[in-house]
Amino acid sequence: MTSRWNYVPQSTDSQNFENELAKRYAKCPVVAELLLQRGIDSIEQAERFFHPSLRDLHDPFLMPDMDKAVDRLNYAMGAKEKIMVYGDYDVDGTTAVALVYRYLQNFYSEIDYYIPARYDEGYGITSKVIDEAAEAGVKLIIILDCGIKAIEEIKYAKSLGIDFIICDHHVPDDELPPAAAILNPKLEGSTYPCSHLSGCGVGYKFMQAFSISNGIGTAELEGMLDLVAVSIAADIVPMVDENRVMVYHGLKRLNSNPNIGLRAVIRTCGLSGKEISISDVIFKIGPRINASGRMQSGREAVELLTARDSKEAAKLSLAIDQYNKDRKQLDKQITEEASAILEARGESQASKKAIVIYNKDWHKGIIGIVASRLTELYYKPSVVLTLSNGLATGSSRSVQGFDVYKAVESTRHLLENFGGHAYAVGLSMKEENIPEFTRLFEEYVAENITPEQLTPQLDIDAILPFGSITPEFVSMLRLFNPFGPGNQKPVFCTRGVRDFGTSHLVGRQNEHIKLELVDDTSGKVINAIAFGMAKYFDHIHAGKPFDICYTIEENKHRNSNLSLQLMVKQIHC
Repeated sequence: MTSRWNYVPQSTDSQNFENELAKRYAKCPVVAELLLQRGIDSIEQAERFFHPSLRDLHDPFLMPDMDKAVDRLNYAMGAKEKIMVYGDYDVDGTTAVALVYRYLQNFYSEIDYYIPARYDEGYGITSKVIDEAAEAGVKLIIILDCGIKAIEEIKYAKSLGIDFIICDHHVPDDELPPAAAILNPKLEGSTYPCSHLSGCGVGYKFMQAFSISNGIGTAELEGMLDLVAVSIAADIVPMVDENRVMVYHGLKRLNSNPNIGLRAVIRTCGLSGKEISISDVIFKIGPRINASGRMQSGREAVELLTARDSKEAAKLSLAIDQYNKDRKQLDKQITEEASAILEARGESQASKKAIVIYNKDWHKGIIGIVASRLTELYYKPSVVLTLSNGLATGSSRSVQGFDVYKAVESTRHLLENFGGHAYAVGLSMKEENIPEFTRLFEEYVAENITPEQLTPQLDIDAILPFGSITPEFVSMLRLFNPFGPGNQKPVFCTRGVRDFGTSHLVGRQNEHIKLELVDDTSGKVINAIAFGMAKYFDHIHAGKPFDICYTIEENKHRNSNLSLQLMVKQIHC
């Protein structure tokens, strides 16, 4: 699907700041523009952005209820109470459980963890698990990446003498569970500076506060930032503020001395000896950890991430890698089935502004991925439903700028459960409610989505002549890592480029173009790759000018030279 190219030129303030910045950072005039787009408007902020420091992490006690959470945990440990660490079965939940459980194990032995089975128990805490915990003598449950809507369940636990500390990051309702403490930066009235933590990030802040209250050094906890980095990248939370700091240092850990389980995953997916980037976490490491909860049991992911023996970790990693292969096959199959149904219904056309699709036989662990695929393919908010434990259970995904959480919330009277955030929501309902849910969801989207939100937009950070792609600029661009929402990899546009005369088609079916390009600003020949854009080759090969949007990619293996290549996102002839 072709996107609108959107570029907003520099303001006068931007140009003034650019002049100030140029004095500090050599000859890189585009850098100021990139910084301003990220809300950075002073040299001091730029220095903190370019050199993320753990000193810039916020005081965890700024989060509401943090003092209560720490006091309750300290009391439990002092009284020798049994503690359960409970979390969701996805990558954010399993990394969160692994971090909190592993860290507290250093100081306390009366502790265990629990990950629910996606297919038998579903999302969140259940009365069955609470009963089992009570029978085992558990007095405190630390629940991670879920729990913010478990009002009745936590009331029930309280009646049995079990307290909860909730560590969640999903949008809360007006009524909150009667927990001993609720740690959630999205709570109404919260003034915590970073409102977009991952579930694992909230767990990290809790352990940070626990360490401070007990005078424990930070080295052990900071050594677990690789788990936080994986959670932030995989859960697609904004890469800003302290999230960016934690990912920066977590990536350093992944590249130097990672968690034994993560080291096994790194080997399994062929990243050993390579510089691990945030893209590697998103597309290779995260999906493998997630596949455990999608295809089998999230508990296996925690076993891997808390492993202390490299041989056991290798065995677990291979099993999880097979789950990921199975997941890919199912993902492809179900996406093709869903697309065929939608094409038959004519929903690839613009008549409807949203997609709701149901098949009782689809694999529950895959429907979130399928919802993402359909949203990308048709560029509409999408809901994919299947049947699980007698309920129609599903996932929704959204397009840029549209709050799908509010769309789902508008149908809450039809739902058994729902939760999430603006771009992704999980939900369940009685099967007979699907037609009415579909009608109301589509109605809400049609009334509230704008035409601009239904058209994909490619935001351009800067117009960049090839002459500006200097070693100094590439070096500065490297400092913008790690990338993610709120700090996306910069997209550049160069106008009027031409083939140097050596561009050619590549790929099994000659579907890609390997480009060697020049423009009018220098004699520099720039390498580029345009995947799936063979339709432009005749125009390019004829030597005619064209415009490109691209990111600048560096290929680097440890102890080897860098090679530079433009990753072409779109071409305009």
